[in-house]
Amino acid sequence: MSRYYILLIIMTMIGAFAGFFLKKASSIVGIKKLVFNNYYLYVGIILYLLSAIINIFILRFLDYSVILPLTSITYIWTMIISSFLLKEKISMKKVIGIMMICLGTFIIVH
Repeated sequence: MSRYYILLIIMTMIGAFAGFFLKKASSIVGIKKLVFNNYYLYVGIILYLLSAIINIFILRFLDYSVILPLTSITYIWTMIISSFLLKEKISMKKVIGIMMICLGTFIIVH
């Protein structure tokens, strides 16, 4: 059972990196360049697809009422990625929000 939780954590990491690549893709100006000359767009799409496939697989083994709330772990990875890779500022409100997500995740799993 715990291996499915590990897979769920990996799925959330993949989803967070998918969002990162789509953020990078958003800097391209013009639809033609965005669609045809944008490595970031395709990596983001592939990662979102992979995340969705893993999600579908995990649904076979864990309750939906557990999986859906635990996908909020993606927000934790997103904050880490945005801080380190995009150099975005992390406010105290964001840190408190992430702490609440961690607490909620702990409560759901236990």
